[in-house]
Amino acid sequence: MKKLHRSDLFGWSVFDEERNIDFNGTLWVRPQGNVLIDPLPLIEHDKKQLESLGGAAHVIITNSDHIRGAAKILSLTGAKCWGPLAEKEQFPLDCDGWLQDGDEPISGIKVFSFNGSKTPGELAILIDETTLVTGDLIRAHEGGCLCIIPDAKLKNRELAVESIKRMASIKNIQAVIPGDGWPVFSQGHEALLELAGKL
Repeated sequence: MKKLHRSDLFGWSVFDEERNIDFNGTLWVRPQGNVLIDPLPLIEHDKKQLESLGGAAHVIITNSDHIRGAAKILSLTGAKCWGPLAEKEQFPLDCDGWLQDGDEPISGIKVFSFNGSKTPGELAILIDETTLVTGDLIRAHEGGCLCIIPDAKLKNRELAVESIKRMASIKNIQAVIPGDGWPVFSQGHEALLELAGKL
């Protein structure tokens, strides 16, 4: 795992040849229990590092297309699993809790739901008011520049754009870590505003 823009945040990636981008998993190390967001499969090095950092108490999955390495990690760590409430009936993994817009299930985390994306109720996670971790809707195929998934994959583009503009209105966001593509480690609010302005 690589240390991110904060000493308590780590990330690891798997390169996706079809899309020519990285898929990302995020770890927040905290005294009250570590949180994994959209965790990817762990190579042995990352598994040992996770154990050395205290394992995981919570796993948050932003949407059903981001199950990735969650099932195995849950079995290894015994963590509590959280998924999007809007996908509860068809979610491919058993969860201990279900999240929707406005929830604050863990101290320091705020949950936002995106509308109109490719799965209903896709989650975005705001850590300490400043670091936004997204699933599929907001991504980055070029360094330093956020983008949106292709229109063909959206359920409702108008609602998706509204969701992005809502995130762009949060001025405290410093960093954006997308599940797919390049992270933006500084001026996250400005990057979101730039994306919203293009839509």
